[in-house]
Amino acid sequence: MKKIQIAAMQASQVILGCMRIIEQGKNPVKVIETAYENGINFFDHADIYGAGQCETVFAEALAQTSIRREDIYLQSKCSIRPGVAYDFSKEHILRSVEGSLQRLKTDYLDTLLLHRPDTLMEPEEVAAAFYELEKSGKVRYFGVSNQNPMQIELLKTAVKQPLYFNQLQFGLKHTEMIDAGLNVNIPNQASHMQDGSVLEYSRINKMTIQAWSPFQYGFFDGPFVDNEKFPELNQKLKFYAEKYDVTLSGIAIAWINRHPANMQTIIGTMTESRIKEVTEASDIVLSHDEWYDLYMAAGNSLP
Repeated sequence: MKKIQIAAMQASQVILGCMRIIEQGKNPVKVIETAYENGINFFDHADIYGAGQCETVFAEALAQTSIRREDIYLQSKCSIRPGVAYDFSKEHILRSVEGSLQRLKTDYLDTLLLHRPDTLMEPEEVAAAFYELEKSGKVRYFGVSNQNPMQIELLKTAVKQPLYFNQLQFGLKHTEMIDAGLNVNIPNQASHMQDGSVLEYSRINKMTIQAWSPFQYGFFDGPFVDNEKFPELNQKLKFYAEKYDVTLSGIAIAWINRHPANMQTIIGTMTESRIKEVTEASDIVLSHDEWYDLYMAAGNSLP
């Protein structure tokens, strides 16, 4: 498993997202052990996953393994208040972190992300919360999720800590952050800039993009792998899967990992065999031509 240097962390390029760790019929102890044994040392949470229960279940399961807390990175997210809205207030951020720490049974989070943008955000409130969390040792590193460059720049007018991460949906059937850059000054739909050049911004500012829902098309419309709606893409995935002796999902992950932005990819599967399949393909380096071949098979065109 390739490791990425982020601040002082040697983080696995593949992250295990724990939103589904409370699924019935799953063994969270085996899931965590399988992920760790296959090179994953980074685990993603959010205070809203399972109304907090996902963090509780994870901590209980981790305690039953031989994995030491200091050998893994725990990340959680805050700002979504179910039934209300988004909240970047100092009070909410601090309260959310305290809840996550208690549920995860840990003294600190390696990383805290602001989950979704709050248009009522006051950067000074966020800055005050981050200052307290860093000073107390409760959070080591900070980042955002689903934010565009100008939202990040607004935060940075007050926040002094480096923002190391941005979680964004990205995969073979969600390529908008690439499409516009390939269709500059072209009067077509792909040229429409929807995210403020967040890909290039992230590379310039050394922010690690964490790609979520890498196997989904649309906005949680379903997986594209082995989906009859996408015959050309799956034909190409199968071709390269046979070439590299991995699964179709493994090639879909390798496609993301190949990008020089040095992204991390979040997988949400709670099936041990699937975790193994994906991590086995994590070290594959697709060629320049293979990357574009898959991009085109996903339904994209070049000017």
